[in-house]
Amino acid sequence: MVPAPVAAQVVRDPRRQARLMLTLRGCEVVPFKAEDAVPVGQLLASSGTSDVVDGLVALTAVNWRAAVITSDPEDITRLLDALAAPLPVLQP
Repeated sequence: MVPAPVAAQVVRDPRRQARLMLTLRGCEVVPFKAEDAVPVGQLLASSGTSDVVDGLVALTAVNWRAAVITSDPEDITRLLDALAAPLPVLQP
């Protein structure tokens, strides 16, 4: 599972990113819905962070009970701590 804004952050030139595109095809791409806006904003406020995509990643991981793979484990861990959600945070 990959939140749609995360996919948008990493896709630059699909013709040159064959492995990435293959990986994304095997994932469910989860949209950022209007009803996500308030919970994400509240999470950012409670955690003292400001990255909307990271907030969505944390909330999506909690909802799916999924580990998070990120190059920025500190911010995601801070968000998960604010949610009292001890999920695995892994680096690629």
